[in-house]
Amino acid sequence: MVLTTARALTEEDPRWRAVAARDRRQDGAFVYAVRTTGVYCRPSCPARRAKPENVSFFAGPAQAALAGFRPCRRCAPDAGGVAETAAARVAQACRTLEAAADEPPGLAALAREAGLSASRFHRLFRSVTGVTPKAYADGLRAARLREVLGGRAGSVTEAIYDAGFGSSGRFYEAADRLLGMTPSQYRAGGAGAEIRYAVADCWLGSVLAAQSERGVCAILLGDAPEPLLAELRGRFPGAVLSEASEDFAAVTARVVALVERPSDGFDLPLDIRGTVFQQRVWAALAAVPAGETVSYAELARRTGAPQAVRAVAGACAANALAVAIPCHRVLRSDGGLSGYRWGADRKRALLDRERG
Repeated sequence: MVLTTARALTEEDPRWRAVAARDRRQDGAFVYAVRTTGVYCRPSCPARRAKPENVSFFAGPAQAALAGFRPCRRCAPDAGGVAETAAARVAQACRTLEAAADEPPGLAALAREAGLSASRFHRLFRSVTGVTPKAYADGLRAARLREVLGGRAGSVTEAIYDAGFGSSGRFYEAADRLLGMTPSQYRAGGAGAEIRYAVADCWLGSVLAAQSERGVCAILLGDAPEPLLAELRGRFPGAVLSEASEDFAAVTARVVALVERPSDGFDLPLDIRGTVFQQRVWAALAAVPAGETVSYAELARRTGAPQAVRAVAGACAANALAVAIPCHRVLRSDGGLSGYRWGADRKRALLDRERG
């Protein structure tokens, strides 16, 4: 009976799921010890999986050592080891991409610099940053375009060379893909871009769904339609906003269904606009399962920037796609709700519904 109870308690602990999956993202969050071997390990340790009834969890190496366990020689949980080495390699690759933003090196070149195969480097880069090397390079170029187009009064032609492009053809091809609109439209605050929207009632009050040519670009929650429409105008000041007709009803219904049942997921295309860092945070958020939560500190670690807790909180606050990018699943380290763009009561209600 005691053995059965110990096994059940371990298997119910969310940390056991991380151990069972050898989840590298949890390295540094805790260690686990195995009573039969007397060692403690990282969650991602490749050693043969222990029986749940023999496992204990500790906040870190110091606590495990005080309990009498010694560090595993294979995963070295008490040293820099695997996770820190991986982070250093990815950080160096990011610096390489930033230094060559105009002509970013390809995957093979980055992998050679890191001393890894292309496939392994690709997986490692994505696990640390939340985005692929190509997406990271695209984000850098998009930031350069935004800076150049938004920071000077010259023509778009002059901006081509300021942004580091050698030809207008390559510039326009990249600009449309990275900005979500033409360079002229971006310089004019989105002038001419068409965005359709609709407001509906849901169990949390009012919800506004907006869609550009590229996908759903805003899901906003509030108490009444008017403030939501004002917020949409503020986000797209130069765009042509039009209240959607009946053909938009299916999109609105899908958005309402998402708010009603967040655990069902959302499969409509999203038009996500943000900085490289924001997109990394939002990608990490999208990986948090319904019914689970993560702290701002842990989210910063998963994003590859463990010291950037405030910046992570800022990225959550900048999210304009409520529930689709689940920033309601982020809590303070002490478990408190903290802030939420659409109100702490809505955050609590969403979490309660997801947890059943």
